[in-house]
Amino acid sequence: MIRRRTTNDETGASDAAEQFALDAARLASELKCSDVTVLDLRGLSPVCDFFVLASGTSERQMRAVAQHLEDHGKEQGSPPYRQTRDGADSWIVIDFVDVVVHLFEPEQRAFYDIDGLWPDAPRLRWRASAVAAR
Repeated sequence: MIRRRTTNDETGASDAAEQFALDAARLASELKCSDVTVLDLRGLSPVCDFFVLASGTSERQMRAVAQHLEDHGKEQGSPPYRQTRDGADSWIVIDFVDVVVHLFEPEQRAFYDIDGLWPDAPRLRWRASAVAAR
C-alpha cells in the first residue's frame, strides 16, 4: 500500500511509490496512451512524490485507462484517494497520494504544460526492456 510515508518507513514507502508510478506508466502505455512521462518530485513537491503524465486518444479511452489504473491500485492495496475529471473528460487526475496520475487529451496537456512546470524534476525511465525493444 502506498500512502504518505512516515519518517520510520521513508525508504520502503518511497520505493513502493516509485514502483507504482513505473507500473502505472507501463499500464497507460499498454492501453495506448502516448507521451507517457514519470516525474520524480521527491524533494520538490510537498504534495506527492511522483507524477505520471500521459496523453490519451479520446474521452472514452482515457476513462478506460483511468478505470484500469484504479483497478490496479486496488489490486496493489492502494486504491485511489480521489479522482477528478474536468467537465469534458479532457483531463483526468487520479490521486494515489504519493503518486498522482494525469491523463490528458493532447491539446489540454500542451495548454497546461505540467511537464514544463517541473523542469528540475528527473524524468524516470519506465519502459521495460521488452517494451523498449519493440
